[in-house]
Amino acid sequence: MMNRRTLLGGAALLALVLGALPAAADPAEALAALQDQVLSTGPNGEEPTAASEVTLTDEEIEQIKGMGATAAIVLHYGGNDWSRAQVAGLQDQFAKMGIEVIAVTDAGFKPETQVANLETVMAQAPDIIVSIPTDPVATASAYRAAAEAGAKLVFMDNVPQGFTAGTDYVSSVSADNYGNGVAAAHLMAQALGEEGGEIGVIYHAADFFVTRQRYDAFKATIEENYPNIQIVAEQGIGGPDFTGDADKAASAMLTSNPNLKGIWAVWDVPAEGVLSAARAAGRDDIVITTIDLGENVAISMAQGGPVYGLGAQRPFDQGVTEAILAGYALLDKEAPAFVALPALPVTKDNLLEAWETVYHAPPTENVTASMGQ
Repeated sequence: MMNRRTLLGGAALLALVLGALPAAADPAEALAALQDQVLSTGPNGEEPTAASEVTLTDEEIEQIKGMGATAAIVLHYGGNDWSRAQVAGLQDQFAKMGIEVIAVTDAGFKPETQVANLETVMAQAPDIIVSIPTDPVATASAYRAAAEAGAKLVFMDNVPQGFTAGTDYVSSVSADNYGNGVAAAHLMAQALGEEGGEIGVIYHAADFFVTRQRYDAFKATIEENYPNIQIVAEQGIGGPDFTGDADKAASAMLTSNPNLKGIWAVWDVPAEGVLSAARAAGRDDIVITTIDLGENVAISMAQGGPVYGLGAQRPFDQGVTEAILAGYALLDKEAPAFVALPALPVTKDNLLEAWETVYHAPPTENVTASMGQ
């Protein structure tokens, strides 16, 4: 495991970071420090292991290739940039290991659909399932049935209730969601400057571990570091129409709080709803920060629009790490319970470079074309 000076649990490291910073912290210094730290702990309080420590030797990969293993990817919902990058990373690494991906499913963020997807997938008897539970309680029995049938489970971000790493599943892999929430708060403060002002918060109203981490981190960082910024409105959204729900929530906030200067959204898809509401209200001056580097929020950043900055996950690398951990399971190799990748603060200044880091691909034409506007 990485030296605890550079990789610490969320509560301990947040206390260290915030304790070293005076009220009205310097956002630029705080953002620079984030990229060498992981603030999150795992779903059951596990200390994080760095993704760079999860590796397979050439000999181990050759051994896995000889197994003829199969894998299924069971998503909470697809069609967004994060999910596509996760699947791309998984498929790329599985191909290198000779593991055939036999299914990729999309639950539309509905637990009952995901349960049905798991049952359908299990009819093909995959050796491996990589998945992100939509609801840790409602889906738990379906995942347990899959594990009891012999599938090796690797989780993205969220873990079913009552599951223990090393017994019920191999490992869970996540971005530093707490760290990304911290990043989004510092970016909000950087954009608002010394004057500060009133802001709103749009969070995910569900029992979803990583989105709760982002919300907790954003609020704590604002409240403990920036007395000139006041959170005056909060609204939860449940989906599955996260863009539409966030549009309605942001519209209500802007109407009820005419002095609002900024809105934080829990990830990029709801942030698109905030963008829509801001345009409809004639509030292109509003500052938006969020998490996840999707194309639409990237275009707003590139154009100097309302999206000032965000904390990016590294979904392609997360997918690669999940696939390698599946290989650990096939080899009966001991795996860490929780693996995390550091946050990546993004603004227009580093947008193009960050895109390549996040997606392992050049920025889209829409993003690059927007940079000059």
